[in-house]
Amino acid sequence: MGATALDLKLNREVGFYTSKVGRKALVAVTGAVLFLYLVAHLIGNLQILAGPERINAYAHLLHSQPALLWAARLVLLTAVGLHALATVQLWFENRAARPIRYQRPDTVQATLASRTMIVSGPLIAVFVVYHILHFTTGTVHPKFVELSVYNNVVTGFQVLAASGFYILIMALIGLHLYHGLWSMFQSLGLNHPRYTPLIKRAAAVLAVAIAGGNIFIPVAVLAGIIRPV
Repeated sequence: MGATALDLKLNREVGFYTSKVGRKALVAVTGAVLFLYLVAHLIGNLQILAGPERINAYAHLLHSQPALLWAARLVLLTAVGLHALATVQLWFENRAARPIRYQRPDTVQATLASRTMIVSGPLIAVFVVYHILHFTTGTVHPKFVELSVYNNVVTGFQVLAASGFYILIMALIGLHLYHGLWSMFQSLGLNHPRYTPLIKRAAAVLAVAIAGGNIFIPVAVLAGIIRPV
């Protein structure tokens, strides 16, 4: 392939990714990656219900493959960065193109959901940093024990402020997921009057399940269902 052909191909690819359609596709793909991570993360976290041996063994298994673990982290961080960047760009573009808010009743729900995206995004980003410092490095966890996930989770969530912040962010993630999941299908052109309501209901169920499953853990610690050993 000659230099001219390569330049044309590169220009087409750059043009696609810098277009609104390209950014919507990028948001959809990175959103799908993050959704799969949230599902896997929840499944791993819920192993705490089986006791300290199960959840700690799970942590040891993950850390026994450092190359794979760091590869997954890099993919996740890249997805988060691209997702956030494209989402913010699209939000400002939509805002500029529609300076007057919708007044029709059938747009109220969508407008409310979309408005929370720009608010929840930065808060979730702050939470990710805090979550790493809290449960991964132990920097802001006064009773952190290396690879003792059960101990770290229980003692960490016994602090009411930490649990409250976690619950708040999980609720925002649930709302973010609801809007993101069904709008992902629209971004990919999969929009139909017959199927869109079903997609919205499925998105709501998945969002509640993921947010609720994560919220259950700090609530269970505060209620004494999950106790220190």
